[in-house]
Amino acid sequence: MRLIKLLVPDSVCDDAVAILDEENIDFVLTRDASAHDDATLLEFPLPTQAVEFVLQELRDAGIDDGQYTVVASAETAKTANFKDLEDRFVAGVEEDDSVAPEEIRAKALDMHRNPLTYYSLTVFSAVVAAAGLLLDSPAVVVGAMVIAPQVGSAMTTSVGMVLDDRRMTWMGLKAQFLGLGLAVVTALALGYALRSGQFVTSVLDVSTVSQISKRISPGLLSVSVAVCAGAAGAFGLATALPVSLVGVMIAAALIPAAAAVGIGVAWGIPSVALGALILLVVNAVTVNLAGFAVLWYLGYRPPEWVEGVRSPREFLPMLVALAVLLTTFGVAGGFVADQVIYNNNVNQAVTDVLEDEEYERLELMQIQTEVGPVDRFGEQPTVTVSVSRPADEPYPGLADDLSAAIEESTDRSLDVEVQFNDRIRSS
Repeated sequence: MRLIKLLVPDSVCDDAVAILDEENIDFVLTRDASAHDDATLLEFPLPTQAVEFVLQELRDAGIDDGQYTVVASAETAKTANFKDLEDRFVAGVEEDDSVAPEEIRAKALDMHRNPLTYYSLTVFSAVVAAAGLLLDSPAVVVGAMVIAPQVGSAMTTSVGMVLDDRRMTWMGLKAQFLGLGLAVVTALALGYALRSGQFVTSVLDVSTVSQISKRISPGLLSVSVAVCAGAAGAFGLATALPVSLVGVMIAAALIPAAAAVGIGVAWGIPSVALGALILLVVNAVTVNLAGFAVLWYLGYRPPEWVEGVRSPREFLPMLVALAVLLTTFGVAGGFVADQVIYNNNVNQAVTDVLEDEEYERLELMQIQTEVGPVDRFGEQPTVTVSVSRPADEPYPGLADDLSAAIEESTDRSLDVEVQFNDRIRSS
């Protein structure tokens, strides 16, 4: 529920009162409380879903709500007609959860933390995420997501773009870029310290750690997390729904990937660092674009927007921000699309080999691929295939058969590593 305080010039006060009466809204009119001799203060409670509708009705009547308008939260209201408003806007034919543009702007700015808090929490979350990845502990990684503050900067960017607010857009993009960069550097420093101090052995192949291996080969499932996170954040921001839990979802798409980049660099494994970096960039851009798309779909536009009349130059900040995000998404998304095709071909080749009669007793457990561009760093991409086999059956030719099939399917040179898990059944 919202409490609206609106300063209205005396010349149009009767028009405002007529609209409130027509909409069956209870109000209080105070003439002596205003510091302006020629204005009157109107105060009335509304369901959250009715705020934008009523303010738009007042704007259409020529009443300027840009001079002094306060939209405050309120716990409850007892007036003659408030229940009718709830029945109408909350549960009736005009049911709509959307809130006013001014409110989503205020909510987004309220989630944007001051630099000390934002970057401190980012460092803490990166340390916890890096530790969780190296410990292979999903619970610890989730803990990093809970304290990560990235939801504020992401939603600030989306709202800034959709409302064409240059200050908000720049503030959100800057916070995201610096914050995620700080997370990578923090994970790098932690990883290097752990290796140097022999707290974690330097010969450990971090790409074999389950929590890290999940983030070094980006695919559609990984990107779908970012799409849903950005969309859910925008829905929560633009409606009466809470957005606190959405922050965990957005952090899930960003912070573990940032930590994996730092760990990959610290261990000197290009396949880990590059794969996680591509995932991080794609997810960060996708969160912003998904938030923007949802807000645009819900009808939010720049205040001066008049379709077909306004010049695109008047919305230059929004267009520039969109162009930067779309270009970045196109470049990084191209790597992801190529990796998806590559993974599909690898999966099909492995399946075809294991369907041979010679390998009918094998059971496929997992296929892990490295990103293709790793060959530019002097490394051969590796495909790791984990299978379950009857104990003491060697299958010495499996790796060569898989390598030949995969190279024929993908037209790429690569290494194939087979990991066997023995199984024994009771008689």
